[in-house]
Amino acid sequence: MQKFRRNRRAARPGRHVAHSLLILMIAIAAADVSAVEVTSLYTARVALDPQETGSRDRAYDLALADVLTRVSGSAVGADPDLIVTMFPKPSAYVVQFRPGEDDTLWVSFDGPAIETTLRRFGQTVWGSNRPLTLVWLAVDWGRGKREIIAAGDPDRSRSAARSIDRNRLLRERVLKVAERRGLPIAFPLLDTEDLTKVSFSDIWGGFDERILEASRRYEVDSVLIGRIRPATGQRNRWSYHFDRDERRWTGQPEQVITLVADLLAAEFAIGGDAPLRAVVLRVSGITSIDAYGSMQTLLSGLNVIENFTITSVEGERISYRVEAHGGAERLARALRLSGLIEQDVFEQDFMDDHGGMRETSLALDFFYSP
Repeated sequence: MQKFRRNRRAARPGRHVAHSLLILMIAIAAADVSAVEVTSLYTARVALDPQETGSRDRAYDLALADVLTRVSGSAVGADPDLIVTMFPKPSAYVVQFRPGEDDTLWVSFDGPAIETTLRRFGQTVWGSNRPLTLVWLAVDWGRGKREIIAAGDPDRSRSAARSIDRNRLLRERVLKVAERRGLPIAFPLLDTEDLTKVSFSDIWGGFDERILEASRRYEVDSVLIGRIRPATGQRNRWSYHFDRDERRWTGQPEQVITLVADLLAAEFAIGGDAPLRAVVLRVSGITSIDAYGSMQTLLSGLNVIENFTITSVEGERISYRVEAHGGAERLARALRLSGLIEQDVFEQDFMDDHGGMRETSLALDFFYSP
């Protein structure tokens, strides 16, 4: 049997600067993916006062709070007493730092060590493989000016510069809070294909089915639809679609993006007290060395998997024994998010590692499609 341990470097601290999330969130709009690997979970850029005594330690405290908000949730990141209890010396977790412009400090932390500490204290950990949320945002600026916010700024005349600027500012408001929570989001391209399917009136009028149909080309798991009137006292209206469920909210963009992040974290984050359970996993469609390597990389990077063992290879199908936090249900959810196609769930007996006693485990049957 060939054994593998999960790659604890999923966050890859230090390889990408924090603002890469912003670039990713805009550029990802045209990508054919259902989930995004967030590569800067364990980095943060915070204010640094060079005149203040102990300013670097203070910056470490702020940076760690930002990281914990992305990795474990706002309840942890906003609780300074809990952070001090778990991380009495944040500098011990720092792997890189460098001064930035405008009196800032860029800090990269040891992701695996932070994960271990969070689990030891029974806190949740949300891994780097996260659902991509597509945001359709219709804005009524007043005086007949109605627009849908796009992924980029269109070419317009100089007289339309104000419209471009206010759209960009609104988009950046959304991106800023999403980046703070490590939530990958995208705006539609609003190219010819989008505009033949969706109009401002469709979004404003609540014809969500049309919006969801137009969203299929982006292959996202999560769709957020907003209707905003900035110059009035009317409430902003939002509808959120995820996994065949719908939620309706009111509020400012920052509040709603936070609600989305909290909901997805509750769905996908793994608690430190989540039990390890053995699961049989069969994956078909492994037709090449590249497919085999991709499958190994995928399993090694999943936060839910502690370790896995290949138990058999039969033609195009590989069978694994997986130790997963939270068991088969959590593992199946993570595999679906990663793009594998679920075929079946069944029970199967297998030999354990300690002398031959047979165990019965839930088994998952998936298909790999590159």
